[in-house]
Amino acid sequence: MEFDWSRERVVVTGGGGFLGSFVLEELHRRGVREPFVPRSREYDLVDMTAVKRLYADARPTILIHLAARVGGIGANRANPGKFFYENLMMGVQLIEVGRQVGLKKLVALGTICAYPKFCPVPFKEEDIWNGYPEETNAPYGLAKKMLLVQSASYREQYGFNSVVLFPVNLYGPRDNFDLETSHVIPALVRKCVEARERGDRQIPVWGDGSASREFLHARDAARGIIAAAERYNKSEPVNLGAGFEVKVRDLVALVARHCRFEGDVVWDTSKPNGQPRRMLDTSRALREFGWQARISFEEGLAETVAWFETMRKESR
Repeated sequence: MEFDWSRERVVVTGGGGFLGSFVLEELHRRGVREPFVPRSREYDLVDMTAVKRLYADARPTILIHLAARVGGIGANRANPGKFFYENLMMGVQLIEVGRQVGLKKLVALGTICAYPKFCPVPFKEEDIWNGYPEETNAPYGLAKKMLLVQSASYREQYGFNSVVLFPVNLYGPRDNFDLETSHVIPALVRKCVEARERGDRQIPVWGDGSASREFLHARDAARGIIAAAERYNKSEPVNLGAGFEVKVRDLVALVARHCRFEGDVVWDTSKPNGQPRRMLDTSRALREFGWQARISFEEGLAETVAWFETMRKESR
C-alpha cells in the first residue's frame, strides 16, 4: 500500500539542522504540510519534562529523531562526557515517552562511530557489537548504539515500533563550516577556499592521511530516512552509505582541486587519524526498503563547494 504522509502528524527533532533541512524538504515533497520542528530553546530534549511537553504539544504519529550533540574529532575529544550524556538522554527519553503515549513509529539516527574501531570493511550490521569503538568517538558512538538495545527491547516487551539507521559521514550544502566543530569535508573546504583567497601556500590537516572515509550526501540520507519510515519495521540496524572508500590524503587533494587551491598540505601527525577505515555494506537498506545512494561524490562535492563560496560572497 502507498504510504500516505498527508495523514500523519510528523515531528522532526533536529529539523532546524543540516540533515534536518533535507529531511523537511523530502517530507514536503511527500505531502507533509506542517511538520513540527522543536527548537532547543523551547524543548530541551535532555530534560524529561520538556520531552513530555513536546509530545503533548505536537501529538505526533511519527517522530524522526535527528537531534544530536555532534562534532569532529576535536569536538569529541573536548566533550566526551557531554556528548555521551546528552545523546543518550535524548534518545532514551524520546523512545520511552513515545511508548507511553502510543506513538505509531519512531525513526532514530545512529552513527557510524558506533562500529568497532577495527571492524572488517565493508562494515556489516551484524558486526556492530564485535568490539569497542574508536576511542575519540566512543562516548558519542556508544550513546547512539544504546538506541538499538532500547528499540529491540521495547519492541519485544511493548510492541513499540522504532527503527535505528546508521549513516556514514554526511556532507553537502548547509553543512557546519565552523573549524572548531565541523567534520572533515566542510573543514577542508573552508581551509582551502580561505587559503586561496589569502594567497597562502599551505594548509594544515590533522593526521597523516592514511585513514579512509566514506561520505553520503545529506539529500541521499534524507531519502533513506523517509524510505525507512515508510517501509521498514524492524529493530535490526540498517546502514546508510554511498558504497565507496577514499583515503583522507586523496580526499584532501580532491577538495583542493574543487576549491582551486594549489598550495601544499602540511600533515599534523601529532593529531589523531580517528578510525583507521570506514565503509559500509548497504545491501540491507536496498533489500529491506529499496534505498541506495544516487548522488556521485564528485557531483556532491562540487555542489557543496559552490554553496559555500556563494554564502561567503553573500555574507560580504
